Amino acid sequence: MSGRSDHADASALGWKHDWPHARRRLAAWWRREGLALCLTAPRERVVEAIPAPDLPATWAERWSDPTYRRRLAEHGMSRRWFAGEAFPYFDTQIGPGSLGMMLGAAPSFAPDTVWYEPVIADPESFPDPVFDEKNPWWRAHERVVAEGVAHAAGRYLVGMPDLIENLDTLAALRGSETVLYDLIERPAWVERMLWGINDAYFAAFDRLRDHIRDEAGGNAFSAFDLWGPGRTAKVQCDIGCMISPKMFRRFVVPPLAAQCAGLDWAMFHVDGPDALKHVEALLEIEALDALQWTPGAGQPGGGAPCWYDLYRRIKSAGKAVQAIGVRPEEVVPLLDAVGPAGLFIRTAAESEDAAARLLADVEPYRM
Repeated sequence: MSGRSDHADASALGWKHDWPHARRRLAAWWRREGLALCLTAPRERVVEAIPAPDLPATWAERWSDPTYRRRLAEHGMSRRWFAGEAFPYFDTQIGPGSLGMMLGAAPSFAPDTVWYEPVIADPESFPDPVFDEKNPWWRAHERVVAEGVAHAAGRYLVGMPDLIENLDTLAALRGSETVLYDLIERPAWVERMLWGINDAYFAAFDRLRDHIRDEAGGNAFSAFDLWGPGRTAKVQCDIGCMISPKMFRRFVVPPLAAQCAGLDWAMFHVDGPDALKHVEALLEIEALDALQWTPGAGQPGGGAPCWYDLYRRIKSAGKAVQAIGVRPEEVVPLLDAVGPAGLFIRTAAESEDAAARLLADVEPYRM
């Protein structure tokens, strides 16, 4: 492991010249010592004239063709202003939860996501999870990442794919409803599989990180605009919404705690109101550094006052917190209510001028 220390300044990114300054603030946020404001806006002038690529013929190609993915990302990044701690990065995920693909789940590609067809029909005969460099979807991920690394040219970072782990990956391999029955009918098998998934996760993570780590020893992650000065990832267990706190503590927490201990910086994605029952267990994981709150469909956005107590609770437990879907006009009230130390706010402005005004309003909260 690279250790939990800040490093000498990395060079500025071509598409974000204040990146060394932003990077220091992101490192301070992980340590609960400062504010991180991820603020983007449309550029008045594109930073580089990059045309949108032609669409591939199939959705599978649109997700996995390295050249198309890289050109599409560059087209979008060249037209965004990355203010505060926002930074340009190539999101390399081939669907959320792609570790399941690497372990055998068959992907079904859609415009906005990727679904996975289960492959474990008979748990007794299915082998334990083992990372295989010959898996075609592992090779597809390698090609997408390599394409980004080869063409970034100091303009942007290349993100770690959103691998996903734990019970969510087992659900991709087995089916969500079926794996819920497995928790009752074959708990020892579930536990064994989760530890095998942990091993496979780090086999993939470490190989990919060897390609994308920057000169500061950190890496970007292709979800929630994360960067950390070391082995950095978002972790989750969305299927945890459907199990009790007792089951969560038994099945999810042990491999999750080990995963967080194997990372330098880890943030847990708390997905919707049904996941709130597990916050207490999450706050007890010493190696977990931050919690991210996604309110979910039909709920007020992340900047709404009804979530202030949740953010305070997370911070009072010694964790950093990320609030997403915050409207620009909600940023300062959120800072006043919760305090800036250890708070990561994701927001977007309608113009560069509006973003600049918000930056000026937030400056007094910098530490």
